[in-house]
Amino acid sequence: MNTAELWQRYQDWLYYDEKLGFYLDVSRMSFDDAFVETMKPKFDKAFKDITAIEAGAIANPDEERMVGHYWLRDPDLAPTDELKQDIIDTKQSIIDFAHKIHSGEIAPPSGGKFTQILSIGIGGSALGPQFVAQALATLDAPLKIYFIDNSDPEGIDQILATISDRLDTTLVSVISKSGGTPETRNGMLEVKQVYEDRNLNFADHAFAITGKGSQLENQAKSEGWLATFPMRDWVGGRTSELSAVGLVAAALQGINIQAMLDGAKAMDALTRKPDLKNNPAALLALSWYFAGNGKGEKDMVILPYKDSLLLFSRYLQQLIMESLGKEKDLDGNIVNQGIAVYGNKGSTDQHAYVQQLREGVNNFFLTFIEVLKDRNAPSVEIEPGITSGDYLIGFLLGTRQALYEKQRDSITITIPDVNETTVGALIALYERAVSLYASLININAYHQPGVEAGKKAAASILSLQERVVEVLQKSQRALSLSELATQAEAPEQIETVYKIVRHLYANQRGIILTGNLGQPSSLKIAWQSH
Repeated sequence: MNTAELWQRYQDWLYYDEKLGFYLDVSRMSFDDAFVETMKPKFDKAFKDITAIEAGAIANPDEERMVGHYWLRDPDLAPTDELKQDIIDTKQSIIDFAHKIHSGEIAPPSGGKFTQILSIGIGGSALGPQFVAQALATLDAPLKIYFIDNSDPEGIDQILATISDRLDTTLVSVISKSGGTPETRNGMLEVKQVYEDRNLNFADHAFAITGKGSQLENQAKSEGWLATFPMRDWVGGRTSELSAVGLVAAALQGINIQAMLDGAKAMDALTRKPDLKNNPAALLALSWYFAGNGKGEKDMVILPYKDSLLLFSRYLQQLIMESLGKEKDLDGNIVNQGIAVYGNKGSTDQHAYVQQLREGVNNFFLTFIEVLKDRNAPSVEIEPGITSGDYLIGFLLGTRQALYEKQRDSITITIPDVNETTVGALIALYERAVSLYASLININAYHQPGVEAGKKAAASILSLQERVVEVLQKSQRALSLSELATQAEAPEQIETVYKIVRHLYANQRGIILTGNLGQPSSLKIAWQSH
């Protein structure tokens, strides 16, 4: 395609919304008009499907649940007056709580004001708040936020050491819909113990974001925690950033949550148009489908050219991969769908993996995210008439061109600035693109059986560990690995038994090992009391 043709294609496919200052360019995706025509019937169905979801259709048949994260930014769309009022009341309670914390009306027992938040959650209860904190929190935010988002003991210790001298002025947010999420429960119990060791009342510092009637809500109320906020069945973890899950932390950090909701609402409106070329979420879904042949055959690389958007690719990993990574379609056929997502930031990527993207395996497509505003203050001229921001946009445009020359497809999203409105709009854009794409490939984007399978498998391992320890404690002699596995009623899981024993031994948890660790069959295992 010559320069004039490429320029015309750019103009033909450029999407722009003046109110948001939002641009979407799919001209460097190499689909042709014939492909677009073949996709129109699929999109006609997808537009109807997403309309039905917004109206309250059961979108998660496995759990008989509606999917209503769209209502969070436009309560008037909620299918019942009760749901509408619940959304309005929850937002107001979040605003009131943040005001009371900032003013000192709700204060730590030691006096003064709360100075930071320790957020305990995992998956959507961590990735969204982390992304928004990095993107939008200012250096002078009223509260700084820290995260425990894993069950790694050293990771927990590191975070607690960081805030150790301010533990008495730390708010602890515990986020779990059921209250039984192991990683969140573990983090809460670890933190609670530290408070008790310091003779601090954990309840005077804690609030919960959880499901109505959950064990966590019951615990918070019985122990007198500072507050509870609801997580609704109709909001999944990966679409929960604009619910209490993300809004409480954002409001406490001084982030304008109404502007985030307004940005999402504005993008929702743009992406409701049943017109492929004038719907930015549909243009994304079209590009994803083309790139991967409707089967996820190519990875999605997210490259934001802005430090504050570094975590956007991690946030999108969960949203896209958990939503689209499915074994079966809606008809029960084995399809093994999904799109792998990864990314770094520009221009760091040019010194990392762009070499492979340009000259290696062509198994990906890119999304560049361009931010027009460089900074809030005037920029230094690095060279006459050239600033650091000029270099950054040069790197983006140069990389885009270099990749196009090698027939690497790319999308470019351009926003005027990183602010509450644009972040809310980006969140909504990708949520809706995921929903449309899921319809195109005939899968359920709103369940996650693979995640549940992993949780069940982990629980079975811990149950096996209990049996292994019980066998060793009762045994009058050291056992071989095969004897231990047999007596624990798990001879077919001998490798897992070995790894359990090895872990307990490494952490001095009562195991005595003799023999060669590199030759498991040589080991003799006993309990320390012997």
